[in-house]
Amino acid sequence: MENLNALRVFVHVAETRSFTQAAKRLGLTSSAVSKAITRLEQELDVRLLHRTTRSVGLTNDGASFFEHCLQILGQIEEAENLLGRATSSAHGRLRVHLPVGFGRRVIMPMLPRFLKQHPNLVLDAELSDRNVDLAYEGIDVAVQIGEPADARLIARKLCHLRFMACASPQYLAQHGEPRTPEDLDGHHCMAYVLMHTGRYREWPFSKNGVPCPKTVSGQLNVNNAESLLEAASSGLGIAMISNFTAAEAIRAGRLRPILTDYVGEGPPVSVVYLPSRNLSIKVRAFVNFLVDEISGNPDWDKITP
Repeated sequence: MENLNALRVFVHVAETRSFTQAAKRLGLTSSAVSKAITRLEQELDVRLLHRTTRSVGLTNDGASFFEHCLQILGQIEEAENLLGRATSSAHGRLRVHLPVGFGRRVIMPMLPRFLKQHPNLVLDAELSDRNVDLAYEGIDVAVQIGEPADARLIARKLCHLRFMACASPQYLAQHGEPRTPEDLDGHHCMAYVLMHTGRYREWPFSKNGVPCPKTVSGQLNVNNAESLLEAASSGLGIAMISNFTAAEAIRAGRLRPILTDYVGEGPPVSVVYLPSRNLSIKVRAFVNFLVDEISGNPDWDKITP
């Protein structure tokens, strides 16, 4: 075999079941991926893939070869990791997926410190609120809000979110402050719109550890947390906002938390990655960095009750 690149191309095609998706992962054209697989099959004198106009699948020989390729590439990665440990240096390219709000407000401001610690590392970060498949998309690490749905993933909890009803001091001076969730019926409330259903997200109130959610809406409802923050800060009404989103505005006096006796613990935030017998230096470094920076008592959580 001329080189190991053909094995890497084959593994990506086998994992994604697509020449196009494998090409995107590898930064190649679909034609280049197809030619690499053809050359590999010719060199091995065996058909590895079933190809149709709509799908790509493994032959029996291809499935067996795929398992061996994973072992070979895993051993190579282990050898590279051993060299990395010798120099204690994370290097290469790290692909990270972050939820938009948490990524922008919490993680992005931390990244200069992380990159200064690891100058030989290139970090590609995607900020979106879509669901991602780490194995399929070649993502190294993801930060997820809520319980991880993929049982294959290793998850390390970073923190829990809290959601607070907030309003500007000007709004409260003009309209008064509600004392219970039921009082919200007489106020201008702004809901988060779930656009795929047309419904409004419940406000997750809790009293003495017992959930008592309430669905509210008003004249203005938005499907973006930052926009709700701006609207509430300008005095348009009351919004339910996560603690990390509202922290800066509360400290600056633009917003005031209300109904603080009804603030409960929200969903967990975790950093997740695929299991590996030999976790790469770059993944380990990033995961440990986030755990050290966020877990415990993050600054943006100190404003909550």
